[in-house]
Order: sequence, then C-alpha cells, then structure tokens
Amino acid sequence: MSDRTPADRTVAVWDLPLRLWHWALAASVLAAWFTPTVYDSLHRIVGYTVIGLLAFRLLWGFWGSRYSRFRMIGVRLRVAPGYLWNLRRGITGRYIGLNPAGTLMLVALLLSLAISAITGAMSVTVTFFGVWWIEDTHAWASDAVIVLVILHIVGVALMGLLQRENLIRAMLTGRKRIRHRP
Repeated sequence: MSDRTPADRTVAVWDLPLRLWHWALAASVLAAWFTPTVYDSLHRIVGYTVIGLLAFRLLWGFWGSRYSRFRMIGVRLRVAPGYLWNLRRGITGRYIGLNPAGTLMLVALLLSLAISAITGAMSVTVTFFGVWWIEDTHAWASDAVIVLVILHIVGVALMGLLQRENLIRAMLTGRKRIRHRP
C-alpha cells in the first residue's frame, strides 16, 4: 500500500520534447536579448535557433502528445476574456494543461517571436538590409517578446500562489498535481 494520499497524485502533462523546447526557447530569448550589436554573430545564431524551435513547436502542436497539441486553442482563446475577468476575484478554475490565460500567452509569444525572428533574419539579407520598417518591426516585436516574457513569469507566479502549485517544477518534471476533491 502506498503512503501517498489522493491529494498527492500527479498526472503527466508536458512531455519531454515540449519541456526541452520551452527551456531552450527561454535560453534563446534571454541570449538574444543580451547579444544584439555586441555579439552579432551569436545573436544571429540564436535568432535562427528560435526559428527552428518555432518550426518544431508548430509541428509538435499537431503531432505531439495530448497537452502539446493545439486542438483546444480556439476554445480557450474564446473563454480567455471571461477567465481573465474572473481572476480579479481569485477564481482560477482547474486546468490540467494550459488555462485560457496561458493559451493566450502561448499564442501571443509564438506570434511575436515569429515576427521578431523572421524580421531579424530578413534584416541581414541583401534585399532587406537597412530597410527601416524591417528594422523597426524587429525592434518592436523583440520588445514585445520581453514584455510578454515578464507577464508570463508574473502569471506563472500568480497562478502558482492562487492554486498552491509549483508550476515551475511541473514544467521541469512534466507532471502536475491532481487535486483531491473531498
């Protein structure tokens, strides 16, 4: 017989490829933020790495494990405004995978990262080098990524406190705690 109570049960949520992708993307964004104009070669390499990671995530969104797939994005995006409104009163609901706010953040980050990485790659080509709107779009999208990353970290911390769950550990181990309902 196990010493674990039903409240201690966990369920596998995020598979290893998704977790490796998440942390590789986080490291790449951090490296990209601190390397422009100082370490341009490294900045370019990291930018191309982000493009590769985004391509992987797009594929994994269709062929990955259950909680990696994009199948619930439309539903979660539609309920996101109400979900965010309810957060004001501490009403979080319980989601095994991403909650509606997390889904909204996923979409916003993927889009802003794609714009940043693609315009960054364009800006080093002969055709687009020095083109003002490419450079401005890259700068704005890159700034948006950093703002979204900060909001993501704050959101994870807030949800961890509200739900009394270590979401960082969950993204490291791939497992989330299942709450026992008396």
